Amino acid sequence: MGTNPNSLESLVVQADHFIDPRTGGVVPPLQPSTTFARDSNYELIGGLRYSRYGNPTCIQAESLLAKLEGGAEARVFGSGLAACASLLETLKTGDRIVAPQVMYHGLQDWMRRLAKERGINLAFFDQSDPAALAAAVAPGATLVWIESPVNPTWDVIDIAAAADAAHRAGAILCVDSTVAPPVTTRPLELGADIVFHSASKYLNGHGDVLAGVLVTRVADARWKEIGLVRGLMGGVLGAFEAWLLIRGLRTLFLRFERASDNALRIARHFECHPGVDSVLYPGLESHPGHTIAKRQMTNGFGGMLSLCVRGGEAEAQKAASSLKLFLAAASLGGVESLVEHRASVEGPHSVVPKNLLRFSIGIERVEDLIADLEQALAKLG
Repeated sequence: MGTNPNSLESLVVQADHFIDPRTGGVVPPLQPSTTFARDSNYELIGGLRYSRYGNPTCIQAESLLAKLEGGAEARVFGSGLAACASLLETLKTGDRIVAPQVMYHGLQDWMRRLAKERGINLAFFDQSDPAALAAAVAPGATLVWIESPVNPTWDVIDIAAAADAAHRAGAILCVDSTVAPPVTTRPLELGADIVFHSASKYLNGHGDVLAGVLVTRVADARWKEIGLVRGLMGGVLGAFEAWLLIRGLRTLFLRFERASDNALRIARHFECHPGVDSVLYPGLESHPGHTIAKRQMTNGFGGMLSLCVRGGEAEAQKAASSLKLFLAAASLGGVESLVEHRASVEGPHSVVPKNLLRFSIGIERVEDLIADLEQALAKLG
């Protein structure tokens, strides 16, 4: 855990001060080999035997990510859900998961499937109520899963309090920190046991990698089992994708800072707009979770915000379809700005307000983004 947070930006920009020992190259190389040779004594030359269990490029990405999060080890996966599934695969029949009512819908669907098919107990708590998590984490809980901020309402969960509640019940705490990368939040330092990222989002930041990552505070028995599951299921990230992930990480701090600045300016501009019922953004002083967010998010509040459009679902969908610069697409954390009518995307289990539009604010000129939103809202009359 010994990395100085003040040096993280320099560490990631230089990809952990990488210099190729053979050539002097300052860009980490791509090693695409799927298999690795043995020497005359039939010993593995580099300790690797097949890329399903690891690859030099993946290992470099994992080393960098572990240092960024202040963890003991990291593992990269072929997608975010592959990472989540590998963690959940360590649970046994009768184990108990505690998770927020509002969270990434794909993982929530997977948890519901586990509850139905594997006999895993599943309890959801109201993420907007600070007391609800502690009440839901009864003794005997196995895994407490949280997001902070919560996608897409951006409620803020106190990570340190969640860790305390989980540990008192004998559970581990896993934090989905996809929207709050280690630029601004380091959950392991707040008591979390495992940090998850959909690395396709802020960590890569360019919309050209499908990847997930888990980082652990302690390399314990569960962590070893996660590695075994990844190897057996073939969930490891490909070498080229790992190389792209390292490349994206090198600009993480700059991209996150610009997106955060843009999002805060947009949130403040539309906070009292006549076409908007509410702006959901933890960087606003009016946000109910602002005090906790300010404590946990030490270097900006990120580029994710939601607008609840006045009038209802039809008006929200009309506003989304009237945008010209924002792209109507899934995902988040890229350099380009995106919009989603989230209830439509999440499906029948969604409890998201029907008039909510989720925005991933990119690094474009903020005046252009504000003007685009203004013209779309003006069409609502």
